[in-house]
Amino acid sequence: MAERGRPTDYKPEYAEQAAKLCALGATDFELADFFKVDTRTIYRWKNVHDDFCQALIVGKENSDTRVERALFNRAVGYSYESEKIFQSQGEIIRAATVEHVPPDPSAAKLWLTNRKPNDWRDRVEQHHSGSVEVTTKEQRDAAVAAATRADR
Repeated sequence: MAERGRPTDYKPEYAEQAAKLCALGATDFELADFFKVDTRTIYRWKNVHDDFCQALIVGKENSDTRVERALFNRAVGYSYESEKIFQSQGEIIRAATVEHVPPDPSAAKLWLTNRKPNDWRDRVEQHHSGSVEVTTKEQRDAAVAAATRADR
């Protein structure tokens, strides 16, 4: 029996290309744009082609790890080598230097909120006391009637 439907545009080399794109931070929408297909086609390729699915998982994990490392560096601060260029009496002077980026409190809070949520999440403790009474329409009507009789 012949297969129905349009033949797939998928090619085995797409898995490697997709892994590289995902490692650079590409989303499924951007992959669809790159391969000139609809986003639904990317989803279908993930379901049908295991090599493509695994390539996306690995590529996205690599980019997530890179972002985690960058967030951590922002949270604790970091240093990097740089070069300052000066001019003195018409002569250009290059001086190696170390630049310091101070810790970012917002990045530290985000990191701790996600890594130690029990200690750092913003939470509002609400304590309730008392009891809840459930009344029926008949009970409310009887209470209104009793209050009306008491007012007379």
